[in-house]
Amino acid sequence: MNHNTPVPPLSPRPLRHLAEVHRRVVTADRLRAQGVSAADANEQCRPGGPWQQILPGVFLLHPGPPTSEERLHAVLMYAARERGTGVPAQPGAEEPHRPVYTEAMITGLAALTLHGFSATPPLLSLDRIDVLVPRLRRLRSTGGARIVRTSSLPAAEQVTGVPVAPVPRALADAVAELTDAGAVRRLLTEAVRGGHCEPAAVVRELNNAKLLSRPHVVDAVDSLLAEGRAIAEDRLYRMVQEHGLPDPVWNVDLRLPGGPHLGGLDAYWPEQAVAVELDTRAPRQEEDALWSEYARKREHLERLGITVVHITPRKLRDSMEQQAAVVRTALMASGDRDPAAYVVVLPR
Repeated sequence: MNHNTPVPPLSPRPLRHLAEVHRRVVTADRLRAQGVSAADANEQCRPGGPWQQILPGVFLLHPGPPTSEERLHAVLMYAARERGTGVPAQPGAEEPHRPVYTEAMITGLAALTLHGFSATPPLLSLDRIDVLVPRLRRLRSTGGARIVRTSSLPAAEQVTGVPVAPVPRALADAVAELTDAGAVRRLLTEAVRGGHCEPAAVVRELNNAKLLSRPHVVDAVDSLLAEGRAIAEDRLYRMVQEHGLPDPVWNVDLRLPGGPHLGGLDAYWPEQAVAVELDTRAPRQEEDALWSEYARKREHLERLGITVVHITPRKLRDSMEQQAAVVRTALMASGDRDPAAYVVVLPR
């Protein structure tokens, strides 16, 4: 073939079974499989030509700017393992061919936008799209793709046909690049208020990413945990009202008469000597020390004949009825137990 004469654009016929975006964004491997050599592809990408190379080994088969969807697929085609790079899976009877992206997923701000966050910029306004890959992959950040490495790849979630990192991981990758305290706080708050994830999962990822040494991140985490606790307390009030439990005294401190402080509780039924404690621990390095403190308090109260029900915010959110049944059972069982020691109940 004479490389000076323009090559007509690829016929869409062999790719007709692909989703529209995969006819417009293809890899060099896929072009080769369709009989288009590297030299032919380069010729098509000359200035003013019908194609463009938007990342190494990834071509856009039209001359205009890429759409946000095309950018996402281009980044994944660049970063995914070769055998999954835009190569269609075997179709079933009904299943159209779709690219299988192995060992690569969208993360950071782009992932949060895909998850439906409103505090993140639209995809088209992002200069770079973050893509998460295993640590040992030999890839570099280039053009519109920023490579983020991890020693353990999380399970991707499919959003609009694209593999996306779970919210806590995407948040950590976004926060790692942000220096604006307000932006960090807005993202973390939306994650919890919007019901995308629990505070503890966010803190765990931030801790793993060694971001809790940054003062603006710690400040945002403190307000996140306060926000998470307020939401959990609100759900606890609702559980008592909606499931017909007797009214407890709320937010109290217990102490022995003239003796030591026994600890704070979120709800306490003095007649039945039943307590509820919300477990809103943030999983930081001192988790073990904090947990043993929880356990010590619980053991001490139970030695005094007080039943302590621990409830996590997630359980309150996902199975409120079940948690109400646990508390109701503890209240009903109080008559079968020895009377509890006398304790002084003080407002917290």
